[in-house]
Amino acid sequence: MSKPMLGSSPLVLLCLLVMQFCCIISSISSEVIFEERFEDGWKGKWVVSDWKRTEGKAGSFKHTAGSWAGDPDDKGIQTAIDARHSAISAKINEFSNKNRTLVFQYSIKFEQEIECGGGYIKLLSGFVNQKKFGGDTPYSLMFGPDLCGTDIKKLHLILSYQGQNYPVKKNLECETDKLTHFYTFILRPDATYSVLVDNREKDSGSLYTDWDILPPRKIKDTKAKKPANWEEKEYIDDPNDNKPEGYDSIPREIPDPSEKQPENWDEEEDGLWKPRKVPNPAYKGPWRRKKVKNPNYKGKWKTPWIDNPEFEDDPDLYVLKPIKYVGIEVWQVKAGSVFDNILICDDPEYAKQVVDDIFANREAEKEAFEEAEKVRKAREDEEAQRAREEGERRRRERGTDRRSRYKERYRDRYRRHNRRDYMDDDYHDEL
Repeated sequence: MSKPMLGSSPLVLLCLLVMQFCCIISSISSEVIFEERFEDGWKGKWVVSDWKRTEGKAGSFKHTAGSWAGDPDDKGIQTAIDARHSAISAKINEFSNKNRTLVFQYSIKFEQEIECGGGYIKLLSGFVNQKKFGGDTPYSLMFGPDLCGTDIKKLHLILSYQGQNYPVKKNLECETDKLTHFYTFILRPDATYSVLVDNREKDSGSLYTDWDILPPRKIKDTKAKKPANWEEKEYIDDPNDNKPEGYDSIPREIPDPSEKQPENWDEEEDGLWKPRKVPNPAYKGPWRRKKVKNPNYKGKWKTPWIDNPEFEDDPDLYVLKPIKYVGIEVWQVKAGSVFDNILICDDPEYAKQVVDDIFANREAEKEAFEEAEKVRKAREDEEAQRAREEGERRRRERGTDRRSRYKERYRDRYRRHNRRDYMDDDYHDEL
C-alpha cells in the first residue's frame, strides 16, 4: 500500500491553514503610524520653523535626491544653508506605544564634509507650536547621528522620562561616509531595545541597565566583609610532603672533578692547589613542599549584590508620552544632509523590508557617488592647476617689475654721475 503524499496529510493542511491565519492576523494587527517618502504633496504635511530667523541663523531645506542617488526620482529633504539651525516638523495622528513594539526608522545621507553637525530626528508629545519648534522644544525621543571633527561620531539615543532627558550609557557610533544609511530603533513592551544600522543590529539591551532612568535593581552590599575563614588560595602546600634527610647539606657548588693538579705545581711556592668550583647537579635549590588542591577553596571573594531599597519598578518604563509630532532640528557647520524614508510603526519586519527595498539600488548609488567623486577630483585638480598658473604669472610680473625698477634706478644713477662730470669739466674750464 503506497504512502499518502505529504501535501495530502490532514495535519499538514491544518498547519498550513494555521500559518496563513497567523500571517493574516499579524498583518491586520500591525500598524504603520507614519511613513514619509517625501513624494508629491509632502509640503502640505511639514511646517518649516521660524526658530532663529530673527537672528539670521535659521536654515532651510530643499527637495532633492542629492548629488548622487540610486534612484534620482527618490527624493528627500536636504539641509541647504551652512552654519544654520534647520528645523521642520510634521503633525501625526497621536499614538501610544503602550503594550506594543515601537519601531522608529529613517535614512540619512551626509553628502557634505559635515565637519560638525547633527543628523538626528525627534519624536514629540503634547502641543507643539510648529512655527517655533527648535532646540528648546521638549521631546520624548531623540535618535540619530551627531558628528564633530574626527573624534565625535556619536549615535544619539535619548529618552524622556517624567520630564527629564536620559541618554543611553553605551557609546554608540554612527556611519561617517557619504552614502545613504538607515537607522532603526526598536523599543519593546518588555523594556528591551535594539539599534540597527542598515538592517544590521548594532546594539541591544534593556532600559533598566543601559539608561540611568531608574535606580538599579541590585546594588553591592558595602557593609559585607570577607569571612575570616574564606579560602581564596586554590592550591596549598602538601602537608604530607616532608623534606628528604640530608637535603640541606647538599652544597650549591662542588670542585670540578675533571680538573687535576698541574704537574709543575709547587705547594711551597704556589700554595695549596684547589680545583675551580662548578654547579652541583645534585643541588635542587631551597626545598619547597609540593602544591595540592585546596579542599576548602571557595574562589575569589566578591562583594555580594543585594536588592536596592531605593528601586521602585515602573512597568510602564518603556511607554513614551503619546506622540503627536515628528521633527528634524539640527545645526550644521556645512549643510547638505539628505533626510528620507521616515517610518514609525510597530512591525520590525516591515521596517526591514523598507530598507531592503531602498537598498535594491545600493550599487547604483555607489556608482553615482564614485562618478561624482571623479568629477569633483577633476574640478579640484583643474582649480589647483589654474591657481599654480596664476601664481606663476604673478611671480613673472613681479620679476619683470623688479628688473624694470632696477634698470630705472641704474639710469638715474648714470645720469647723475654724468651731470657731476659735466659740471666738473665746466669748473676746470673756468679756472
